[in-house]
Amino acid sequence: MKQVFLFCYLLMISFSVSATDTFVSLAPSSGCFRLIEKGEPTSILLDANEDEGVRMAIDNLQQDISRVCGTMPAIRTNPDKRRFLLIGSFSTPLIQQLFQNGKLPKDELEGKNEKYILQTIANPIEGVDEAVVIAGSDKRGTIYGIYELSKQLGVSPWYWWADVPVVQQQNVYIQPGVYTDGEPKVEYRGIFINDEWPCLGNWAREKFGGFNSKFYKQVFELVLRLKGNFMWPAMWGSAFYDDDPQNGVLANTMGIVMGTSHHEPMALAQQDWKRRGKGEWDYKHNATELRNFWTSGLERAKDWESVLTIGMRGDGDEPMGEGANIALLEKIVKEQRRIIEKTTGKEAKETPQVWALYKEVQDYYDKGMRVPDDVTLLLCDDNWGNVRKLPNLQEKPRSGGYGMYYHFDYVGAPRNSKWMNISPIPRIWEQMNLTYAHGVRKLWVVNVGDLKPMEYPISFFLDMAWDPEQFNAGNLQQHTERFCAQQLGESHAKEAARILATYAKYNRRITPELLNAQTYSFNYGEWEQVVNDYNALALDALRLGFLLPEIYKATYDQLIAFPVQACANLYNMYYAQTKNQEMASLNNPEANDWADKVVSCYQRDSVLADYYHQRISNGKWNHLMSQVHIGYTSWNNPDKQTMPSIVRIPETSVVYQFEEVNGYVSIEAEHFSRATAQGETFWSIIPDFGKTLSGITTLPVTQKPDKMSLEYDIEMQATGEVNVILLLAPTLNFNDNKGLSYAISFDNGAEQVINFNGHYNGEIGKWQANPIIESGSIHQLGKSGKRTLRIRPLDHGIVIEKILIDTGGLKPSYLGAPETRKK
Repeated sequence: MKQVFLFCYLLMISFSVSATDTFVSLAPSSGCFRLIEKGEPTSILLDANEDEGVRMAIDNLQQDISRVCGTMPAIRTNPDKRRFLLIGSFSTPLIQQLFQNGKLPKDELEGKNEKYILQTIANPIEGVDEAVVIAGSDKRGTIYGIYELSKQLGVSPWYWWADVPVVQQQNVYIQPGVYTDGEPKVEYRGIFINDEWPCLGNWAREKFGGFNSKFYKQVFELVLRLKGNFMWPAMWGSAFYDDDPQNGVLANTMGIVMGTSHHEPMALAQQDWKRRGKGEWDYKHNATELRNFWTSGLERAKDWESVLTIGMRGDGDEPMGEGANIALLEKIVKEQRRIIEKTTGKEAKETPQVWALYKEVQDYYDKGMRVPDDVTLLLCDDNWGNVRKLPNLQEKPRSGGYGMYYHFDYVGAPRNSKWMNISPIPRIWEQMNLTYAHGVRKLWVVNVGDLKPMEYPISFFLDMAWDPEQFNAGNLQQHTERFCAQQLGESHAKEAARILATYAKYNRRITPELLNAQTYSFNYGEWEQVVNDYNALALDALRLGFLLPEIYKATYDQLIAFPVQACANLYNMYYAQTKNQEMASLNNPEANDWADKVVSCYQRDSVLADYYHQRISNGKWNHLMSQVHIGYTSWNNPDKQTMPSIVRIPETSVVYQFEEVNGYVSIEAEHFSRATAQGETFWSIIPDFGKTLSGITTLPVTQKPDKMSLEYDIEMQATGEVNVILLLAPTLNFNDNKGLSYAISFDNGAEQVINFNGHYNGEIGKWQANPIIESGSIHQLGKSGKRTLRIRPLDHGIVIEKILIDTGGLKPSYLGAPETRKK
């Protein structure tokens, strides 16, 4: 239990304050302050000239208190009541008066960074008998004190972003004493919204009209409630300052220090250049235009709090061209700093700057490139949460210090990772503890992708950035439990935390986009183990969902239920595909059951996403889980999801084989040796169809066959030229007269593409009287022996009835020669 030092006004020998303990109580105690009594909240007193950003936080506090007790507290600028919640920043006359009267410990706030004190005070100013004072060393210190009170009142920082309910209370008290979080150990602490299309981009467009000030107001508030102070904004097709002129104004007002991403220098987005840049993004050949462009960016943002990215990468976050060299890059930095001095009228070192050693830029640093000592060196991980470089412990400290750019989300090789949280807390702690221990304490920023569903790792990262020293390997689970208690109530927090932590652990084994049928082995029962693990976790998550009170359902679905169910379903789908392949290789009809399960899981993936989009919180989060995560064939996500390939075999133990008899081969089409299908398409036998046994076609009837084929094993003596005749249903060229086609080949040789009805022009009696289409192809065969004939439909609507191979002895007949199945 952290010690809380009571403030004794009479003795006032010294002030001793500690990290924030719980100061809100639901039961009265000796000397406590009645913040809410019988549903009526205490009024808020502040200075008439209080900073606008602090006023915005106080407005939010009003709303928070109303969420707790149902009544909004009044805001006053004159002490017209006997009791107040008194809020103010260090420089306001109201707080200065408390210092002068010896009611507040000035030395605990003066010269401090982002620190607040919350304490109970008797007779703080004339006319007021008692107050709870929230005083900040600066603007953000006051804001953090306000939001700490909100959090302890039961309003989660995620109340809006995860629909966390607020438990109603009629009586709330503040314990006597002095409370503080101290100063942050890392100066700039923030998030990077990135890779935000199609999910967050479509959501923001639908809900707010885009990445505008309405959107960012919600994001900035979240960051401040989590005690962050820094942001890189969305940049895929967006330009923060250009998209909405109020974006920059709002950030500065609310107290968010803005930067631009690692490859966007001088407070300008890549889109700014695309919209109004002139010439090439090439300093060697277009220096004048680039200098003018960079000056325009700094002119626009010079009066706002910001950390400027300096340096240069290639256009579109690519490496510089082959001609780039260290001398050129050092010249670029030198020119940018001249622009900073000229535009701000101050020495460059007075404007915070970072140089990001991202990807190949670190190579420049390793080869000797240097920037001025006041520039923060922003080190980076490898995009997957593994820190690439840290300062040598014996290095001379830099005045600009070091920062770390970390990733929860990434677009790049070997595969994108955008859909789900893959960052277990122990891994984040281990790497960021290593980072902090090596003196990286100026700036921590983490790429959070679409922001959701990274709620918990974001909370942990910003908590750790405030005070890395509070964490150790033994108390990480306690943090997870506290997070779950805050979002889902105390009763089931421990079990919720176990599930939340475990699903992130499982996802770190292999990211969802990298998972496939070949990931795990059947050796040692590995595939069964991982599937059973995830299924057991999904069952636990389902069980807990029934135990939680209904008010937590939306929050639980977002934080735990959906991620666990969706990821478990993915594991089941790929396991079923693996089993389908195994059974099909053995010609075991059980392959079809596993194929059905692949189809079912693939469809359930969409059903789960639809539930998240349409049912949770009445559709509030539409689009946010629409990230493609199935069907990857390269590092980047495909345009749409495609179901994993499956194989279906006949529901019989018979393996059909055929042989040449008297100069011909005859095969009923349904008697294939093997059939393959992929995605949602499949082969369907139509009994009693056509002239003889049946027909076989592809379904769904409106879907183009995708990598579907029929194979027939045949023993043949003939060599040289043979004629293969397909007897097809008399389907006409219904597709705008284009005709229907199939591909045909022997022994994996070159295919012939045959359009069998594109020439049909309505001749009466040609196909109608003899309800069949004969389609032929000529093939050259080598030596005799076993052969495999392969037929691959290229269009839907094709029905095959019979296959005839004329090796020189086929005689004319109306029904076609009888089948020559091998005995």
